[in-house]
Amino acid sequence: MSYLARILERRSSAVRAEKAASDMRALFESATARRNQRDFCKALRADPAAIIAEIKRASPSLGAFAAGGDAARCAASYYAGGAAAVSVLTEPYYFHGDSRDLDAAKSAAPLPVLCKDFVVDEFQVLKAAACGADATLLIAAALAADQLRSLLSLCASLQLAALVEVHAAHEVVQALGAGATLIGINNRDLNTFEVDLNTALRLRTSIPADVLVVAESGYRTAEQIYAALDAGVNAVLVGETLMRAADPQQTLADLRRECLRRFGASAWCR
Repeated sequence: MSYLARILERRSSAVRAEKAASDMRALFESATARRNQRDFCKALRADPAAIIAEIKRASPSLGAFAAGGDAARCAASYYAGGAAAVSVLTEPYYFHGDSRDLDAAKSAAPLPVLCKDFVVDEFQVLKAAACGADATLLIAAALAADQLRSLLSLCASLQLAALVEVHAAHEVVQALGAGATLIGINNRDLNTFEVDLNTALRLRTSIPADVLVVAESGYRTAEQIYAALDAGVNAVLVGETLMRAADPQQTLADLRRECLRRFGASAWCR
């Protein structure tokens, strides 16, 4: 069984149990009543070297990260380092995430927050909104076409940006067909967890210019990030590199500064 299949199987079971034990009316009211939304897409478009800095405590392939224990501290350091937005991995079993980290990250820094989970049910979208997320991840490979369309509609009604993640050409077609206006290209094959940075460069050419595109996974150097941005990607998500860095704030600042230098846009540096 692939990594993705194992994660989805366990996540589906856990979500069913949590949903059954939840007050769905109260959750819906909490999700729709929030007034602290931040514009995720605007933040990415405003920065020529937009980096989404990720908070995650562990990875199925690499184990636990010592730096991921305190979401608030991570978010504050990412803001100081120049991040355009923060991504928070909330899947609890394989990534040791917690939905409470969304509120902690949002309270610690004035940045939009992306909830990264393996969404299989609208319950997770409502919970993400109720916990303060400004955007949520929808993985095309994990959802049928009608599910994706339904979840995109729900996100729109909640003023929640939906980052539709793809890894292959047919998933780009699925995402665009469902009406996605924000697409994440994952360089990591979620079936094998192997990474190929050419994936984002290749698939970007098949996505219309007016669709906001995020490249995800495998970025370690400013040269790699710049190559993606220069190819028309609007933002790059960086996770493991920051989680494993001795000084995530400085590492992020250095990556961004070098990208801006290459663009000749040093005036954007904080």
